[in-house]
Amino acid sequence: MQIHILALDGVFDLGLAALTDTLSTARQLAGTLAQAPAPIDVTVVGVRRRVRTAQGLTVPVVPVRSVRNPDVVLVPALGANMPDTLAARLALADVADAAGALQQWSAAGAVVGAACTGTFVLAESALLDGQRATTSWWLAPMFRQRYPDVLLNESRMLVNSAGFTTAGAALAHLDLALGTVRSCSPTLAALAARYLLVEARGSQAEFVIPDHLAHADPVVERFEDWARQQLANGFSLAEAAAATGASERTLARRLQVVLGKSPLSYFQDLRVERAVHLLRTSTDSVDQIAAQIGYSDGVTLRTLLRRKLGRGVRELRAGS
Repeated sequence: MQIHILALDGVFDLGLAALTDTLSTARQLAGTLAQAPAPIDVTVVGVRRRVRTAQGLTVPVVPVRSVRNPDVVLVPALGANMPDTLAARLALADVADAAGALQQWSAAGAVVGAACTGTFVLAESALLDGQRATTSWWLAPMFRQRYPDVLLNESRMLVNSAGFTTAGAALAHLDLALGTVRSCSPTLAALAARYLLVEARGSQAEFVIPDHLAHADPVVERFEDWARQQLANGFSLAEAAAATGASERTLARRLQVVLGKSPLSYFQDLRVERAVHLLRTSTDSVDQIAAQIGYSDGVTLRTLLRRKLGRGVRELRAGS
């Protein structure tokens, strides 16, 4: 399997290293299997002759025009990881050149993957239009505004679509690399994960800070302020709209555009955030915590936590 890692100037050091080291580990372990998969051949390529990481380290790259079409292309994150700096970085010419290379490789049959802010580079190519994808959770509002045709689900750690794989923030580079290995050998991917101490992780939801997302829009921010005060009382769209100074339709539309959620869904996210905090910082029973966020019993809360986070009360308390 021929894998190209497309590194742009200012590449996120940890992301690049996570991809190269995970794939290198898998390559070394392949020989220990009774039935070894096809060899994994990794080449770091660039659209410029000189690439430096975000920390200033020089990355030796092979020019994209001098390499054969790969089986897989992976795009690690850019070091610019906040909306303003990322927008400025995406405006540079090498991003457009990278998008063109991705289009060419995809047309030739390559599977294309990206992680964290690398998903923005992939989205710039328009290849993700109409496809399901994920990205760094705190950049989801920006992603939705720039790429409205992409079906974004930022709660997921890894999303596979037709010919594309996207991964969430930072350490999701590990998930992206292991997912690539899994496509040729599930056994090898499981073995590499054990050596690297990488646990199965399907969701970013537990790490999301709803308050951070809310500040992307003043209407959403006012809704978030109101919702936090109403967790124990329950949800009312009419009361929420009145508190935010917007119509019910406007409120629903703003949350959908910025967060990709309905007001009720976001209200439940805030309930989950509060419940997890109480589970980890108090000795209150599940029923007591449920009452503090507006549920009549702990069964409903247990169900919500399992549905939203994929984890139960015991697991969440053990992680404190």
